[in-house]
Amino acid sequence: MRKVMPWAVFGLFGAFLLAGTVVIFLRDGRIRAERRAFTEARNTPSLAELKLQNKTLTVQMGRLAPSGAWIIIDTGRNILTLRRGEAVVRQAVISSGSGSILDDPAGRRSWVFDTPRGVFSVKSKIRDPYWVKPDWAFIEENKPVPKHLDERIEGGVLGDFALSFGNGYFIHGTLYTRMLGRNVTHGCIRVGDADLEAVFKASSVGTKVFIF
Repeated sequence: MRKVMPWAVFGLFGAFLLAGTVVIFLRDGRIRAERRAFTEARNTPSLAELKLQNKTLTVQMGRLAPSGAWIIIDTGRNILTLRRGEAVVRQAVISSGSGSILDDPAGRRSWVFDTPRGVFSVKSKIRDPYWVKPDWAFIEENKPVPKHLDERIEGGVLGDFALSFGNGYFIHGTLYTRMLGRNVTHGCIRVGDADLEAVFKASSVGTKVFIF
C-alpha cells in the first residue's frame, strides 16, 4: 500500500480550506453588492418625489427674491433685467466694462476697466447728471491732468438719468447707442434712453442690483 506523506495531506486540507474561503468571499461580496443595490434603489427618489422637491425649491428661491423692484445685470451677455418680485418687467441691451488696462505713463498707477461683480444697491438717483472726469480719463486722452475741479466737469455725456451703486460706478445713459451690447465701458453700465428711464422710475434708493 502506498504511503501518503503528511505534507500531501496538509496540502489537500489547505486547498479545501482555500476553496471554501474563496466561496465564502464570493458569497459575501455578492451579498454586499445586492445589499448596496437594494439600499441605492430604496434611496433613489421617485419622479413624484423629485417634482415635489423641485416645487419646494422654487418656492424657497422665490422667497429669497426681493419683493419689490430689483435689477440683474449679466455682463457676459450685456443684458439688464428689471424684475418686480419674480416677474420680469423689462430687459435691456447694455454695455459693461471692457476689462482693458490703462497704465499711468509716470508708472505710479494702473486701472482695470471692469464692471464689479456681486450684490449692490442703489445709493442715489440723479437727474441730468454730469461727469466729474477722473485722472484716467485725461491720461487716456493724452492730456495733462487738471488741478482744478471745474476743469473736470463735463455735462451731457451720461444721459438724462444715473443710478449710483457705489464706489464711483453708475447705471447711466450713453451717447454711443451703437455700442450697446458690447463690453466697452470703463466699468459703468450704459443703457439706452428709453430703457434707462424705465429702470430709473422703477428703482428707488436701496433697490438691489445683482451683477455677474
